[in-house]
Amino acid sequence: MRRATIRTEFDRPALVAAAVRPDNTSEMTTRVEGDAVVTHIERETTGGLRSSVDDYVVNVDVARQVAQAADQFTNTQP
Repeated sequence: MRRATIRTEFDRPALVAAAVRPDNTSEMTTRVEGDAVVTHIERETTGGLRSSVDDYVVNVDVARQVAQAADQFTNTQP
């Protein structure tokens, strides 16, 4: 079994975790620890792990961008 744990710090970790959690497979868990989103991935093969990590990194980056855009929008409205 191949394993990876990814820890990423955010201003609003619960929001980012909620955004990426629906895309988790049965081999993935996502939780919030303090100011970080922590995702653990287990896959049978190295290639499968690499694919899952790559997909997750793209998803978490999109979630981060959307959260930042939402904060910018809500912080600039009267």
